[in-house]
Amino acid sequence: MNTFQLSCFLAVANTLNFARAAEQLNITQPAVTHQIRSLETELNTKLFRRTTRIVELTSAGILFQDDARNILEISMRAKNRFQNPSPQELQVFSIGCHSYTQLFLLPEILKNMRKIYPQIFPRLRAVPFQHLYRLLEEEDVDAIIGFQEPDLKKLPGIYKELAKIPVVCACPSDSRLASLTSVTPADLEQEKLVLYAPLKSPSTIVQLQQRLIGSRSPSDFYFCESGEASLVLIRAGFGVTILPDLFLPRHSDLTYLPVADVEPISFGIYYKTLKDNEMLKTFFHIMQKYFESQ
Repeated sequence: MNTFQLSCFLAVANTLNFARAAEQLNITQPAVTHQIRSLETELNTKLFRRTTRIVELTSAGILFQDDARNILEISMRAKNRFQNPSPQELQVFSIGCHSYTQLFLLPEILKNMRKIYPQIFPRLRAVPFQHLYRLLEEEDVDAIIGFQEPDLKKLPGIYKELAKIPVVCACPSDSRLASLTSVTPADLEQEKLVLYAPLKSPSTIVQLQQRLIGSRSPSDFYFCESGEASLVLIRAGFGVTILPDLFLPRHSDLTYLPVADVEPISFGIYYKTLKDNEMLKTFFHIMQKYFESQ
């Protein structure tokens, strides 16, 4: 099925006359007849009932009119979009991250980017760890914001650190831990744990969680898909959690304690190359300034 067939069909449907349809389209009548027959063959139905005296639409032809008009309208819109491009083409800039929490970093960054690149068209991708770096390798994202992975040699990009993010324990303000100034992994051994899903966690957090789980019963811990979900269960009294202290909402009924003996986690940008990518260079510099100001 093509737009020429549809144009012939609609011309005949409007005039109920093959000769007048051919005249409107500025082609021969046999050409119109051929297009209608090929369309009927493709649809496996008769669209017109034709005698020596009259041409009329079949019930199938009546039903097909709306479909034909809609298809032609969509086709014309698509064609016109590219025949009349805007003075400046949209500049797609794709950013990947591991969790939706990390997206909270971007509003101010993208606002500044838009001042420099008015035609920027951001694409934001929140993808689990094991898939995100494949997108970078295949150049489906320009940059990834996230925590540093331990084995950089296995990853397809370059990593630049933006900040060191401390690891904290979030617990109810009325828990026994809340009176402490910091906690150690040993302090958490008797607590029920609300843990971040391993596929969405930086390796430092995964290792700490594995250490805390040890040989404990599955009833002693819960897994959540996001930091926000973890905090919901903490506030409901299901236990405590350990998280990087990055854009965590501060609730008055929760206490956030530094985790001793755990190094802060490096947070930064992965990218393939800055060469010939001015937009990526700008993004990197704006991110640097943002974290320097915090």
